[in-house]
Amino acid sequence: MSDGTRIEPYEGPAGGWGSLKSVEGILHREGRLVGGNAILMKQNKPDGFGCVSCAWEKPAVPHTFEYCENGAKATAWEITSKRTTADFFAAHSLAELRGWRDHDLEAHGRLTQPMRWDPETDKYRPVSWDDAFQEIGAELRRLEPDQAVFYVSGRASLEASYMWGLFARLHGTNNLPDSSNMCHESTSVALPESIGVAVGTVSLDDFHHSDCIFFFGQNPGSNSPRMLHPLQEASKRGVPIITFNPLHERGLERFLNPQAPLEMLTGSETRISTQYHQVKAGGDIAAIMGMCKALIEADDAKGGGVLDHDFIAQHTSGFEDFARAARDTEWAEIEQESGLTRKAMEAAARCYAQSKAVIGIYGMGLTQHRRGVENVQMLANLLLLRGNIGKPGAGICPVRGHSNVQGQRTIGITEKPELVPLDRLAEQYNFQPPRSTGLNTVEACQAIIDGSVRAFLALGGNFIRAVPETQAMEDAWPRLRLSVQIATKLNRSHLIPGEVTYLLPCLGRIEIDRQSTGAQGVSIEDSNGQIHPSRGIAEPAGPHLRSEPAIIAGLAKATLPMNARVPWDEWVADYSRIRDAAAETYPDIFVDFNARLRQPGGFPRPRAARERVWKTSTGKANFISPAGLRADPDVPLDREGVLQLITLRSNDQFNTTVYGYEDRFRGVSGTRDVVFVSRNDMVRLGLEEGQAVTLASAAGDGKERQVSGLRVVAYDLPDGCIAAYYPECNRLIPLWHHAERSKVPAAKSVPVHIQPEGRAA
Repeated sequence: MSDGTRIEPYEGPAGGWGSLKSVEGILHREGRLVGGNAILMKQNKPDGFGCVSCAWEKPAVPHTFEYCENGAKATAWEITSKRTTADFFAAHSLAELRGWRDHDLEAHGRLTQPMRWDPETDKYRPVSWDDAFQEIGAELRRLEPDQAVFYVSGRASLEASYMWGLFARLHGTNNLPDSSNMCHESTSVALPESIGVAVGTVSLDDFHHSDCIFFFGQNPGSNSPRMLHPLQEASKRGVPIITFNPLHERGLERFLNPQAPLEMLTGSETRISTQYHQVKAGGDIAAIMGMCKALIEADDAKGGGVLDHDFIAQHTSGFEDFARAARDTEWAEIEQESGLTRKAMEAAARCYAQSKAVIGIYGMGLTQHRRGVENVQMLANLLLLRGNIGKPGAGICPVRGHSNVQGQRTIGITEKPELVPLDRLAEQYNFQPPRSTGLNTVEACQAIIDGSVRAFLALGGNFIRAVPETQAMEDAWPRLRLSVQIATKLNRSHLIPGEVTYLLPCLGRIEIDRQSTGAQGVSIEDSNGQIHPSRGIAEPAGPHLRSEPAIIAGLAKATLPMNARVPWDEWVADYSRIRDAAAETYPDIFVDFNARLRQPGGFPRPRAARERVWKTSTGKANFISPAGLRADPDVPLDREGVLQLITLRSNDQFNTTVYGYEDRFRGVSGTRDVVFVSRNDMVRLGLEEGQAVTLASAAGDGKERQVSGLRVVAYDLPDGCIAAYYPECNRLIPLWHHAERSKVPAAKSVPVHIQPEGRAA
């Protein structure tokens, strides 16, 4: 196309030469082509740093190159030689910068000194750290504690998260939303009811013993490519990998390992999925019910032998009610809601029935629906039918999308007081912690819009860009009294000021964190519950940066009354003392924290379900029947022209961070302004390839939400489903369109109309 956009089918595998080219390309753009490769050799290594993007497990014996394409991009992005200095802010007002693309804001480079917004000039101006702390503290003291929100992005370390949660509670609030609220909170609600733990039960070693793997709504090729290594190994052992996903994703189809020289030279690809079922958006409950029905009815017909009745009798509750629901559900309804044939679901069920150790992997394709909690519980039901939880090679495996988002919950970042040992905190620090439930992400957004929240402190992230109802949030944000953003790079959230606004630059995880007792290391928890050390190796981006623990301590000391039990300065001087404090608060998880952190591969958090100990209300694992087969019953599919929008990430992106404009695996280059539509829907709606269209909300609540200037791209999708990029399409998601009970935004099935703007270019 004349504007430099190129859209053409991609025929290659995930990985391969394209991956190597992409990594070297971003290192070159960030001015780190020489030193960057040396730094990457320390990524995810026991003596190095944990990746700042995905949370996939780090092996005790790492590969030579223990990083993937997207992890390398995240590292290059952070260690860039580019800087965003006070001179830059003196030259640009916030109104001007709001006209920049998200990519260009972050690509300008690392922030270098603390800044305060000047409303008279609409520009950030330098401020000293001490002045910033004192002014922020004074503002917080003028407000009621519950008028403040303490948000955490998923990359903050366990040490910083422990301090942040304590700071908020000492201030008097449980308003501690985090990025988990936007992705895997459905897991945190579903799994405790089903199996008694809030996390998955799988370890990396289980992949070596599994003889069947199921995938639901997770794309490892773009979101966690290091996962492709154990999948490749499993595939080469002949393990069937059965995928349920609306889009054909190359990372779930074929993989060419860029770290295997012989494969690269010969072009020897590995097949990933043996079965690939294109379930409709929101059709997973129905698809899993179809498999469960097939298994239960086969067991009925044979008089047993298909289900694990000994396990069911000894370890579960609710089986008879669930089996009755499965038998009573008609195949016609299952086929209609799933978009799959009975034959396809029975084929998946047969493979499952022939396997002895099955892993069920899922991502936000299950959690980000109105009934996302029931999606997760249905997968647990499927695994329980044949005893596939609590034995080697089997289990349930939620894939967390952020490097320490799971660890933050483990160490106290939650709005739910019942998940935190408040009595122990009270004794440890001699105060009365707040006992009322705080605000999660959706509730915090609503409180900002209605004005009941007056202060927002963000430990990382790009909150305004990441949440639903983008326009309403941008309109409401200036009414905040206080906005504090702790960050490494400039993003959209920093350009919407409150009445008093600070931008505080912090060290990144990859940088050497020098404190008075020497260089410090931190810790993180990966997606499979392993807790690992991380130690920075790169020189800091500037002399005025402070670490996250140092910034938190500075804010806390300026805000809170003196408390001799809380040694903020001692913690900053020596992070091992933060870990000692965390071990005192959470002895069951972090006993001997510092010693165990030195173990190769880190150490596991307790997960009772792995030992078939069920910490549920019944004392057993629970079969839980869904309320219905449609995961998004509010999407008005019976209305003319209503489509289900699936928001997704590109191959050149991590969450709200856009590294570039290449979505290699989907064949899109030079733009993100596209909408993927099936050819059948294009014919039905009278659309042409390349045609400009607007997506408009079809939520039926009377609010106007739209995204314009998108180009139609023909793509292999189930009819009635379309896809477009996150976070650009977040403005189409109503704030109320979230998972029941978990309140995760239902971003994988958003009701929209397509409105043509003109003919194809």
